[in-house]
Amino acid sequence: MTRPFDVICMGRAAVDLYGEQIGGRLEDMLSFTKYLGGSPANTAVGVARLGLKPAMLTRVGDEHNGRFVRETLAAEGVDVSHAKTDPKRLTALVFLGIQDRETFPLVFYRDNCADMAIDEADITPGFIASATALLLSGTHLSQPHTYQACRTAIRQAKASGTRVVLDIDYRPVLWGLTSPGMGEQRFVPSEQVSAHFQTVIPSCDLVVGTEEEIHIAGGSSDTLTAIRRLRSLTAGTIVVKRGPMGCVVFDGAIPERIEDGLRGPGFPVDVFNVLGAGDAFMAGFLRGWLKDEALERCCTYANACGALVVSRHGCAPAMPSWTELQHFLAVGSRTRRLREDVDLEHLHRVSTRTRRWKELCILAFDHRVQLDELAARHGGGRERIEAFKSLVAEAARRVARAEADRDLDAGMILDARFGFDILPALTGKGWWVARPVELPGSRPLAFEPAQPLMLEMRNWPAEHVAKCLVAWHPDDPAALRATQLARLTELQAASVATFHEFLVEVIPPRDMPADDDTLARALGQIYEAGIRPDWWKLPPSASAEAWERIAAVVQDHDPHCRGVLLLGLEASEEVLRQGFEAAAPHAICRGFAVGRSIFADAAAGWFARRLDDAQVIDDVGARYAGLIRLWRDARAGHTTSLV
Repeated sequence: MTRPFDVICMGRAAVDLYGEQIGGRLEDMLSFTKYLGGSPANTAVGVARLGLKPAMLTRVGDEHNGRFVRETLAAEGVDVSHAKTDPKRLTALVFLGIQDRETFPLVFYRDNCADMAIDEADITPGFIASATALLLSGTHLSQPHTYQACRTAIRQAKASGTRVVLDIDYRPVLWGLTSPGMGEQRFVPSEQVSAHFQTVIPSCDLVVGTEEEIHIAGGSSDTLTAIRRLRSLTAGTIVVKRGPMGCVVFDGAIPERIEDGLRGPGFPVDVFNVLGAGDAFMAGFLRGWLKDEALERCCTYANACGALVVSRHGCAPAMPSWTELQHFLAVGSRTRRLREDVDLEHLHRVSTRTRRWKELCILAFDHRVQLDELAARHGGGRERIEAFKSLVAEAARRVARAEADRDLDAGMILDARFGFDILPALTGKGWWVARPVELPGSRPLAFEPAQPLMLEMRNWPAEHVAKCLVAWHPDDPAALRATQLARLTELQAASVATFHEFLVEVIPPRDMPADDDTLARALGQIYEAGIRPDWWKLPPSASAEAWERIAAVVQDHDPHCRGVLLLGLEASEEVLRQGFEAAAPHAICRGFAVGRSIFADAAAGWFARRLDDAQVIDDVGARYAGLIRLWRDARAGHTTSLV
């Protein structure tokens, strides 16, 4: 029977605050990166990225962190219809660090947290029956209230034929067996805890744990004895995780030696961070197990996923995609330090993007020099430019809201020099937002921020895209190209390190000859230097052959590129219409990002005080909406060929 969900993940959903300084104590951390956390939530993200359909059964707080958890899960493709918002409790927090290859300090802030308030009333037979499997976290067996909720979920699962999976997930601190500051301690023996686990083991179809976790569940420090005790309780599959040695699976009678079980070899990689690797292992194993693949294949998926995550910073964001996993299994890596494999890390980045865009229709008003000059001619300064940009922003917002239910996505490009106070009003609304980093008119390329670009971009909201205009011609002198490539390399490094997408706008100098091959050659040179932008912004071309060459270059170098946006350069509406019609048949073209063609006339009238504020908003809005109609009309009839 086909069910809506492959697995329901029940239990912890939290915020991980990961120390950014590697090699230090938590006491010495200066900054933290925020990620989704909690073992079941991590696994839910992992299985979603591997192509399964997960749902989350948990609670989060009615506050910023709770919304972050829900929004992140939903963006990853996890159903959150049963991730209840608790009005009285806060979302759990965890502080984590990477001190050395053996030490990974963590502190749980889970006292009376939201996910430990999961109630039997949150669990309905119809929901449990909607999934092929129910995944339980051992942590939620540690308290009477959540233990009863788990038992209720198990009863409903058994009644509906939903398979029950237990991730032992043993954290002694969460069972009250250590002091609160000993979150990293992985094992404390306890007869009471063992007996508690053994009340649910008989209902489990799959039990997964490290050797230490098998010890606690089986009630013995001898692994084989513990496994035999588990087998006496359940006929289900037992999986023992053994770190770099891979795993061993027992699907029937327990042999005389552990090594006589079904062994899944590990992958020889450099261990950077063990936190989250077990959740990735579970996700990989479930990818095969829930599709009834051979256990050998389940082990391969699981061990490979664990190897990839153990090489990275973070838990949920480190989970591999199905595309990435298949690449790793087919090609491997040139280095044991997987995080230094450029191709693998790029594939991870581009195949795990969570924001998905339709056709993009963007109003670009990041212009600085042009408005500086216009304001100066009419006796205005910074305040006048900021005021004008706020009017353009209002026009953009009105059109964006009007287009919200259509087949297009609106967006804006705005600079921080004159739009610093405007950008927050455009952020968090679901619109595509970019901001420029180039020093206007610079050739060779230079950046506007006074501080290094990576430090500048650390201050940006995560959704902002870095836009960089570079004046580039494929016949530029080699020294000029090298200088500009160095800046673009810096842009890429800053974007990757700060979790931002980046767009490269390429405009060949007007005083140099251009033909149908110019832009394709320019993009090829940039790609060959190892620079792979998320987006390109290019001048329109009337030549189908030029677009085919551009598409071929992008496909050859980065098939995961988001696509090309068309720029305007203050062209007339008729010229833009022709450019749109030429671009529309080509899937690589994803829309437009036009500025002066939309606001130039309004700017001239407003700075000269011939137009008032309302007239500017109306004029800019009408022109922006008109271009959207032009793009929509041009695209009509070509949708079947688009991807």
